[in-house]
Amino acid sequence: MDLRVVVLASLLGVLLGQEVQQITIDECCKDGQIRASDNQACSTLPLISSSPTCRTVQEQCCVAVLEDNMCTTGINVAKDQGACDSLFSNTCETKTTKMCCDCCLLGKTGQEQGLPCDHNLSLGYQCGLVYRACCVYGTPDNQTEPTTQTELPNKDETKDPANNSILTDECNGKCAHNCVGNDTCGCLKGYKLKPDGKSCEDINECWLGASNCRVGERCINTDGSFRCQREVSCGTGYEMTDNNSCEDIDECETKMHNCGPEFECRNIQGSFRCHPKVTCGAGFIQDALGNCIDINECVSQTGPCQRGQLCINTVGSYTCQRNSINCGRGYHLNDDGTRCIDINECDGPEKVCSGHGCVNTKGSYHCQCDNGYNFNSISRLCEDLNECMHYPGRLCAHKCDNTPGSYKCSCTTGFKLSRDGRNCDDLNECESNPCSQECANVYGSYQCYCRRGYQLSDTDGLTCEDIDECALPTGGHICSYRCHNTPGSFHCSCPVSGYTLAPNGRSCQDIDECVAGIHTCADNQSCFNVQGGFRCLSFDCPDNYRRVGDSRCERLLCNESVECLALPLRITHYHLTFPTNIPVFTNIFRMGPSHTVAGDNIRIAVTSGDDDGFFKVEQVSGGGVLSVAKPFRAPRDFELSVELGLRRYGTLSAYLAKVMVFVTEDAPRVVYDPLLE
Repeated sequence: MDLRVVVLASLLGVLLGQEVQQITIDECCKDGQIRASDNQACSTLPLISSSPTCRTVQEQCCVAVLEDNMCTTGINVAKDQGACDSLFSNTCETKTTKMCCDCCLLGKTGQEQGLPCDHNLSLGYQCGLVYRACCVYGTPDNQTEPTTQTELPNKDETKDPANNSILTDECNGKCAHNCVGNDTCGCLKGYKLKPDGKSCEDINECWLGASNCRVGERCINTDGSFRCQREVSCGTGYEMTDNNSCEDIDECETKMHNCGPEFECRNIQGSFRCHPKVTCGAGFIQDALGNCIDINECVSQTGPCQRGQLCINTVGSYTCQRNSINCGRGYHLNDDGTRCIDINECDGPEKVCSGHGCVNTKGSYHCQCDNGYNFNSISRLCEDLNECMHYPGRLCAHKCDNTPGSYKCSCTTGFKLSRDGRNCDDLNECESNPCSQECANVYGSYQCYCRRGYQLSDTDGLTCEDIDECALPTGGHICSYRCHNTPGSFHCSCPVSGYTLAPNGRSCQDIDECVAGIHTCADNQSCFNVQGGFRCLSFDCPDNYRRVGDSRCERLLCNESVECLALPLRITHYHLTFPTNIPVFTNIFRMGPSHTVAGDNIRIAVTSGDDDGFFKVEQVSGGGVLSVAKPFRAPRDFELSVELGLRRYGTLSAYLAKVMVFVTEDAPRVVYDPLLE
């Protein structure tokens, strides 16, 4: 009750913007433990404080209690059944239960095989604790009495810590609880000594099965002890007290009864009874509503009058008259008792015809029933005529519903009752806009349909959902680079630089920066367009050469110098570009003399720039061909030197081609990811 007051006060302070007393971490932890004991979900606990730290402590303390309960269940299964096959580890909860069960069995097995209980097995912290506990304490048959500490009996427990004050001094104050002499520490009841020989840790009596909880109660470990909490509720009419017992709820005192104002509430065990406040006199009986009803003693009693007398019921009593004449049904004796006269049932206190016309007859009566009713000669009552069953299919177009004395027509779904009250007209459901986009009325129903770029939902058949064209099986081929889904449509885009969207709106075209004049090349450089970009090129002629045109250097006169004569007559610069997916063996460059003469001897070779062997040259008629030798894995630039040697009329001449090869990336493409849109 105190915890609920703290929670309510905290929430009220937050709502009203007022300051409330700071909740401590201990209170946050206790709240989580209490809610775990009530089997509440630890991840959705109600907040008792705006502090994130309190929220974390509250959830972790709740999880700790639940894990202790699950582990205790696993230990009990291991002790009771000796096997863990009945536990399936398909959820996080059962995994903890099965882990503790398996580790307890390992501890019992280790004890049976004579292994030390502190055996150094890499079982993990929690599994190691369960192993050690089940190994030390065994499996007792009777768990009604707490199991005492058996490990280090002279160290782990000291009955009277006040008598060990002198011994504590012998330990030089290193013991957390008590000193038992000989520089040895001991622990209070409910604790055991840690491996360091100084500190004490709590004994989880619930894990060890050492609690004295009864059937129907759950063991909850506490610091140095444990407590038992009832698992099954007390049931209706009872509440649980602080001592874990069930006590009757006085519904009368707590105003939890439903007795009316004419009744008095009287409490009984587990419930209550309503007794009338007014007591009926003799000759009357009280009904459930507290009303006093006359008792017909002539019917309820066996022979209230003497033999030869006629019993006549009166209000609250009866009278006996001498039975001289026996009148038949529908007659009674006159006041003198000399003859039988007709009973006018129509004028009697009982409404024999229940609102219908009544006609008295000699010794009987009959009813004149209203329209829609038939007179039953046996029960002598006007009974409703079921027109729907009497005239099937002749009254209503769709459905006929019988009513007292009449009938009512109704229509099936998709129709409405016409003005004549019998036929049904089609209902235009589209007038109420049931569809998210377009609606088509049909006879007795309607059909929703969607605009282009949308599709009808399979869930409700009313909502139009956007079609993600980019995610369709053919979506990867809609756009050459990247596809963007939009409501009811899509659009394509190209890389930020080097490309522009084609007129078809789907393909990406390379921008020729050189033609468009948007390059950044200097005046002394030439612009060369490549896929997705451009290159700024320039060259200088070596010594003893002069520049001819935009791409060629020619050798000057050599003056009979041997070194000069060995130089190429001409150096020509070429520029090539192609993508990385170019097929192997594709011819990319051809070199040869402008005309051939019989007896020419031609030699061609790549002299530099192809250290990795991506290219090869082949001798062909009239010159040589440069082709691709192996595939390119990534974009790369090459500066090849291809030299052609021509021996004609006994004179050897050399020609050099400087081939700049720019291998660019294949047509770029971005894989569609709806999360990036």
